[in-house]
Amino acid sequence: MCAGWTSKSIPASRRSSWRRGEAEARISLGVASILKNCASVSRYVKTPTLSKTTSGMPGASLTPEGCEFRVWAPNAQQVKVRLSSAQGEQDVVMERVDGGYFELFAPAHPGDRYFLIVDENQPVPDPVSRLLPEGVHGRTEIVDPSRFTWTNSNWRGLPLENYVIYELHVGTFTPQGTFDAAIQKLPYLKSLGITVIEIMPVAAFPGTRNWGYDGVSPYAVQDSYGGPEGLRRLVNAAHAEGLGVILDVVYNHLGNEGNYLRLFGPYFTAQHETPWGEAINYDQPGSQGVRQYVVENVLYWIREYHLDGLRLDAVQTIQDESPKHILAEISENAAKLASGLGRQVCVIAETDENDARMARPRADDGYGLHAVWSDDFHHAVHAFFTGERKGYYQDFGKPQQIVRALNEGFVFQGEPFRFWDGRPRGSSSRGMPAPAHVICIQNHDQVGNRAQGERLTALVPRGVRMLAAALLLLAPETPLLFMGQEFDEPHPFQFFTDYGDPTLQKAVSEGRRNEFKDFDFHSNDVPDPQDPATFERSKLSWPLTQGENVILDWYRSLLALRRRYVMPCERTCKASLENGVITMQVPAAEPRLKLVARMQGDARLPETDAGWEKVLSEEADGYAVIISVSSD
Repeated sequence: MCAGWTSKSIPASRRSSWRRGEAEARISLGVASILKNCASVSRYVKTPTLSKTTSGMPGASLTPEGCEFRVWAPNAQQVKVRLSSAQGEQDVVMERVDGGYFELFAPAHPGDRYFLIVDENQPVPDPVSRLLPEGVHGRTEIVDPSRFTWTNSNWRGLPLENYVIYELHVGTFTPQGTFDAAIQKLPYLKSLGITVIEIMPVAAFPGTRNWGYDGVSPYAVQDSYGGPEGLRRLVNAAHAEGLGVILDVVYNHLGNEGNYLRLFGPYFTAQHETPWGEAINYDQPGSQGVRQYVVENVLYWIREYHLDGLRLDAVQTIQDESPKHILAEISENAAKLASGLGRQVCVIAETDENDARMARPRADDGYGLHAVWSDDFHHAVHAFFTGERKGYYQDFGKPQQIVRALNEGFVFQGEPFRFWDGRPRGSSSRGMPAPAHVICIQNHDQVGNRAQGERLTALVPRGVRMLAAALLLLAPETPLLFMGQEFDEPHPFQFFTDYGDPTLQKAVSEGRRNEFKDFDFHSNDVPDPQDPATFERSKLSWPLTQGENVILDWYRSLLALRRRYVMPCERTCKASLENGVITMQVPAAEPRLKLVARMQGDARLPETDAGWEKVLSEEADGYAVIISVSSD
């Protein structure tokens, strides 16, 4: 044992407090080639629960004297740290302490790397790695989060009512595909009228090309993007521009390649199934430790990276029958931390179920989240203007549905849904404020989950794109833009991966083709996710933002109107449909802004009423939009 190593319990005085995607192929988490070393720990009997007195942050926590290593491995007989430092490589046994934890103190430093070895199985990364510079199978690197100098101490976040969200994928947002390159685009986003950027998942994934929903190490920031320091620089720079930053996180499943959590504890359960296989264990024996792992991850992003919020991926696939649902526990702990920090933090759920319970206060038996992705507006607009009626679009296509989405957020509020074999879909949106509905006309799912990843640029004429943008950006709901839509990006956004395992390479290609069986796509039309060209095709065409761009000018004008007339108002609207013309007034009671849109080529637009001043209009391809403001 090296001098300075000790496996005795970490002194309490040195312990930090323990505070509490659809494009992937549907592959079982039991892929033999990845999990062959996990078989010996795949069954959990009499799993110990986490002691309520347990404290100390898992992972590698630096102190003035060295480094504290801590890992939750309730079923392990032995855990060792294999540390690589300037002094060489050394294996040292950790000491078991209360609650299924193992601890070790060592004279390690930032930049040193290590593996954990559970019961003589293969060396694997720490489940709470902050950085995996050698990839998801490689060693964990010790990171000192205190080294970064933040300059955003005056930043207090933004209220949800002021959110205009811009969803971006770091790898394809710029030619370089890094956090630092994204920083150079922040002034452009600010001038456009964006207030919040939403970053697709950055938790470490296999290879260098991935949407992010195959992440396997929830605490590790993808090294190819710039790692922890790069993300901190991006958030700090965004706040300097007055932009908020929210991160897309995945708590419904983990990817396959590099997923070693089964070696450590009962992170998954066969009691529940998800589209990806066994569910994350939120309610079975041993789940208390799993829940703490997830809740601490929420707080970690807010605390260490100063994030303004999180978007929770596909929460309808989270299975939890506990007295307190994990989503309620997440929102409760995030709210406590935000209050303590004196910052506004928003937690947004993605769900396709139109579940108002997500945004209902916890005191009213809700989960207490701030907002939900409301797909119905997108589906109603897309189906009506494209004429597509396959898959989930079969239940949409009527212009009255666009009106209901504008007025109420949800189109389906308990009505039968044919795509669900006639089962009721949704709940009443009564009581949900309009900003609690995040709406879009494009996002990564709705573009990338097409076989070819076509954007609206390739599907509908310019007049439709401009009309749809006006409805989106002047509605009382919270608008979300997908990167590039504002300048009519012609490149597709396709599904791409960089698996190293041949079994997964084959499975993801087959799963991708099967995903489109309910649509009008053909298997030979689906690009190979593993082909680097699929990734390269998905990058943005930034030269289109230079010089004249009618669509970009349209978006800037609409967002300026939103900033002046929609954001300060009561967030309600009165939308109606008559003779092929939609009229939307915001707010509903004493409107300050009115939009009139010709939805069909033969419809006649009414004259501008007295007391209203026309401020913006467009007519193209048989469609027309007139926007007026009250002159009173």
